[in-house]
Amino acid sequence: MTIAIGNDHAGYALKVQLMEMLKDKYEFTDYGCYSPERYDYPDAAEAVANAIIEGKHERGILICGSGIGISIAANKVPGIRAAACQTHFAAKYCRMHNDAQILCLGERITGPGEAAEMVEAFLEAETEQGRHAMRREKIHAIEAKHFKE
Repeated sequence: MTIAIGNDHAGYALKVQLMEMLKDKYEFTDYGCYSPERYDYPDAAEAVANAIIEGKHERGILICGSGIGISIAANKVPGIRAAACQTHFAAKYCRMHNDAQILCLGERITGPGEAAEMVEAFLEAETEQGRHAMRREKIHAIEAKHFKE
């Protein structure tokens, strides 16, 4: 599995810690900023979301201060399902039920140990079918109505 990872300045330290954790187990590309200097989260969100849509990576991880702004920006890319998560349960079930491609974390609200557990849960979870697939199709239908070009 290949992973796209990105961040703004408020997520830089956590990104560095997560990349250290991921390096022996996963292949990844860093699309985020490379220092704690100011960097706008929509830029990282768009880069990671585009990499997912273009098929360069299967999953993504985005990090900002809260995980919220970066998830909102990523979800503006048609076809992306990015979930801002604050618990292990949410990280696991955003994959299982919603087939989220991108996990969004907040460095200012999630410690590195908990973030590492959330990333593992997200990356290891398998997407469930059945009633969840039908619900995802409804999400796609909403998107299709509103993202016509």
